[in-house]
Amino acid sequence: MPTLLDVKDLKTYFFVDGTTIKAVDGISFDLNEGEILGIVGESGCGKSVSAMSILRLISTPPGEIVSGEIFFDGQDLMKLSDEEIRKIRGNQIAMVFQEPMTSLNPVFTIGRQIAEPVVVHKKIRMKEALKKAVELLAKVQIAEPARRIKDYPHQFSGGMRQRAMISMGMSCGPKLIIADEPTTALDVTVQAQLLELLKNLTLDFNMALIIITHNLGVVARYADRVNVMYAGRIVEKGSARDIYDNPRHPYTIGLMTSVPLLDQDVKRKLIPIPGQPPNLANVPDGCAFHPRCPNSINRCQKERPELETVIGIHEKACWIDV
Repeated sequence: MPTLLDVKDLKTYFFVDGTTIKAVDGISFDLNEGEILGIVGESGCGKSVSAMSILRLISTPPGEIVSGEIFFDGQDLMKLSDEEIRKIRGNQIAMVFQEPMTSLNPVFTIGRQIAEPVVVHKKIRMKEALKKAVELLAKVQIAEPARRIKDYPHQFSGGMRQRAMISMGMSCGPKLIIADEPTTALDVTVQAQLLELLKNLTLDFNMALIIITHNLGVVARYADRVNVMYAGRIVEKGSARDIYDNPRHPYTIGLMTSVPLLDQDVKRKLIPIPGQPPNLANVPDGCAFHPRCPNSINRCQKERPELETVIGIHEKACWIDV
């Protein structure tokens, strides 16, 4: 499949009170058309900042994309003017934000908010855009969409608001949707429905999808490939099968052993990862994970490993074999 997104050595830093916070510190990855990529890691590892950087939504100051290249559909997004990147956002690349209650405007109707990107990017009248909003709400399985477009966000449940956000993202027929923790604060049944919906929509409309999550079960079921992030860097990446059947980085293994599995022995205890994620303003020398790693050696404390091939597309950034 053709490559749709190609991120090369992306670095996004925040400069606060004389301190440099390396939120994203040199990540590279690609995404093919129609593919689903999962980005996994603990809170604060740089997942969301990576997505915001792709859309150039980093507030300056204090944030700044200090280096790197972001090629989307053959265009280098870093070289586009503000006006040109606005034509990409919401049109060719859409984002479903983490918390729909704060992402949706409480004073505008759901229909108005879904229709607005269509009016702006496709240059059609609001009346026609609202008809499209009804169709989009029906696509995401909202009952009585013609009536519900007149509702305000507070009249929708959490799951319905997230469906409305997905509708808004789909409104212009983008080539890529970035879903940032799309199931946060939703119950398990609604989570499954929304994720199944997102996967089906990508298949129906041949869209690529990036799912940002800390839930390993989500990427196991829905992603084609997985990037595991820690302290602003990708520490392991490969196909979902590679990552789950044969994790090769101690952090990935730690994530796997710290969550319950349906097929595990009920008497098996979960093993948490010791310690806390590092302060990105003061990342340890060498491998950032070494203070928490049970397999750490002297080299880990002094030299930072780069990604190297394990087999095929499976890569890890680790000095040891586990």
